Amino acid sequence: MKLKIEINDELKSADCTESLRRQRLGEINSESGSRAALEQTYGQVWDTTQLQQEFTVTGFLAPYVVVSRRDNFEVGTLEFQHQPRFYFNYRKDG
Repeated sequence: MKLKIEINDELKSADCTESLRRQRLGEINSESGSRAALEQTYGQVWDTTQLQQEFTVTGFLAPYVVVSRRDNFEVGTLEFQHQPRFYFNYRKDG
């Protein structure tokens, strides 16, 4: 989420989620999990190809992606780790 703040007649953009996202990004990538470990913790896990088959990515702000399911257009979010790149912890919006 972006918040626009007017300072000295200049329009600047501030990300009010940055510190929380950086913290979560550090947690996720400090010990990148195997697919099996992620599945045990979060349930279903997608690699990049599987993600592209099942979802359309509509937004990105690491470690989160906003997605829309291709079959029913349901909107939600996923988290991801960098190496190996896996997407997990799907949460339906609303």
